Amino acid sequence: MTKNDEAMSAVRLDKWLWAARLYKTRALAQEMINGGKVQVNGQRSKPSRKLELGATVTLWQGYDEKEILVTGLAEKRVSAALAEGLYQETEQSQQKRAERAQQRRLMADADPHARRPDKKQRRQLLRVKHQDNEHR
Repeated sequence: MTKNDEAMSAVRLDKWLWAARLYKTRALAQEMINGGKVQVNGQRSKPSRKLELGATVTLWQGYDEKEILVTGLAEKRVSAALAEGLYQETEQSQQKRAERAQQRRLMADADPHARRPDKKQRRQLLRVKHQDNEHR
């Protein structure tokens, strides 16, 4: 954090999400906010909402839901090492993400046929489909 961060009392939500490297672009951050994937203090927000220190932000990244506490403010994108200092993920959120990741792994291992067919299986499927078309 720089001296400007201490003087800063609030930052736009979309700018902060981008500066903290939670989303790759500011446009993507705005899209996620408008889509209801980001909540501040349990309420749906707009990209222009002013974010203050101590706020709780809940957001989705892929399959994971994160609940983070804002510990620093920045308007400009900072290095990954500094970005980690702008927020802190709650213990409860970390546990939920670990549980969901484990469930996804178990589900993927449980049904081996849920994966895409390999080359041989695709050819077999095509043969069956073509046989059905010839009989009509």
